Amino acid sequence: MIRIDKRILNFVVIVLLSFFTFCWTFFIFHMPIDYKVIVGVIIVRMLASRFILRDYSLSWSKASQKTFLIKSFVYSVAFFIYMPFFYGEVRISFMVSELLLYLFSINFLMYAYYYYVNKSKIIKTKRVVIYGAGRAGVKLENEFASSEYKVECFLDDDSSVQNSSIDSIRIFSAHEFKKRCKEKYDLLVIAMPSSSNKRVKEIYEELRECFIEIQVLPSLDEILKDKAFSKQLKDISVEDLLARNPQDLDKKQIERFIKDKTILVTGAGGSIGSEICRQCEKYGAKELILLDNSEFNLYVILEELHDVRAIPVMQSVVDKELLDETFAKYRPDIVIHAAAYKHVPLVEANVYEGILNNIIGTKNIIDISIKYNVQKVVMISTDKAVRPTNVMGATKRICELYAQNVGASLENTNRKNTDIVAVRFGNVLGSSGSVIPKFKKQIEEGGPITVTHPAITRYFMLIPEACELVLQAASIGHGGEIFILDMGEPIKIVDLAKKMLELSGRDDIEIIFSGLRPGEKLYEELLIDESDAQTEYESITVAKPTFYDIAKLNKDIEELLVSENKLQKLLEIVPEFSHQKNEVK
Repeated sequence: MIRIDKRILNFVVIVLLSFFTFCWTFFIFHMPIDYKVIVGVIIVRMLASRFILRDYSLSWSKASQKTFLIKSFVYSVAFFIYMPFFYGEVRISFMVSELLLYLFSINFLMYAYYYYVNKSKIIKTKRVVIYGAGRAGVKLENEFASSEYKVECFLDDDSSVQNSSIDSIRIFSAHEFKKRCKEKYDLLVIAMPSSSNKRVKEIYEELRECFIEIQVLPSLDEILKDKAFSKQLKDISVEDLLARNPQDLDKKQIERFIKDKTILVTGAGGSIGSEICRQCEKYGAKELILLDNSEFNLYVILEELHDVRAIPVMQSVVDKELLDETFAKYRPDIVIHAAAYKHVPLVEANVYEGILNNIIGTKNIIDISIKYNVQKVVMISTDKAVRPTNVMGATKRICELYAQNVGASLENTNRKNTDIVAVRFGNVLGSSGSVIPKFKKQIEEGGPITVTHPAITRYFMLIPEACELVLQAASIGHGGEIFILDMGEPIKIVDLAKKMLELSGRDDIEIIFSGLRPGEKLYEELLIDESDAQTEYESITVAKPTFYDIAKLNKDIEELLVSENKLQKLLEIVPEFSHQKNEVK
């Protein structure tokens, strides 16, 4: 079969189409056909197509808006070249009319060819509705054109676009759509990458009964511009529904705090520590010292960090001599102490190790930071430190007391160069050891889902949200503060389990109650008393300071390490400690 170069076909189109448009225009103007004019214009148009913006080589099957603009520009330039030669011989109105007809015809032919070549041959078997008639929604509509999904309509919150259409596809409000919905559609796509998770949750709750499946486009921070949007859609998750999106997140303040600093992160491979590292990279840290005693965790986070100098240090916070060498070598400006044993039942079973790692590890980090004049130390604390009922919470409360009082003891010395603050918050979604990964695994295995108690509640926040607020709180600290992050309302764990079952489409899995574990309490608190102080940010408050003589605290910690009754000694240091054994029979 003979194949003709498409560039030659371009010139053939110019000849045939110009001849047609001229003949039609001569007819409309009741003028005899002037072949000299036609030939002259065709020659100029062919030369313009050859030498201006490589118009002659443009692919019609890959046409875009830019292609149409190039065509219009090239032939408009040609008009200004040939028009002077025919001035006085042919009316200007005649030549302008012919040009407009030619531009319309060639762009129409090109679009018709593009549509014919690219029209999907796939049979549409599924129905999709796109929530969001903005750029993301329109891009998805174009991508769905070559898939098994037929876009039935758009939904949008903007009343100015409702009842209009995009490519003949109607745009409705959610309320109007619900009234029209008679049966379930296959898929709802929430294509609003700039919307809050609160709005996503509202849409889900309002429309879930109308769809078999609901997917969401990632946020603007996560979306990949060079990848098809339809390939980035993800199932709506419990994290999407529980995320809070704090409105007073001050990214400029965080950047001023982090940018061009050398930052040492302990527990750098853990759930919180690794996200702190990502945020430090994002906000322009000069150098990251990643300190963790887990080889695998260090390797994983190191592989993620590409835009910052990251130095892995495989050490334990308990080894003071090695820590001293690390601080002497790298001289960090900021230390973020995220290393801790946090799993309540495991620390209950390993009391000495919990005390050693949490209390002595924190004390080592703070003491060495003071020795090397670190500008700021940020200790990650937990809501379990408030009126603790378990060993882990009690150890973290002692860490808070040390962080709050050791700085005060240096006020009257020349060594007060280090600001030490603690940041207290609740559970983070998806962290190692949290209920969400556990529930996901139980659902995948077919159940049952185990919840300790029908009334148990917890505070939840997304890891990235919590870590950004940690950095924001740290940036405004002057030393001695315990900052508390606003975690919103506590959530019943049984309701969380039910929501995850609903999202997974599994109504055949049972929820069973296994009883409270050792050290576990029904609800967590963030304040020991209500005398907290507001900061300039609504999402961050400051707990009332608790005085504890630092010399006595150091002596008590030494005694705790060698005490035979460590629980009794913990109670002496933390009087509000009420140990709950919760022995399951």
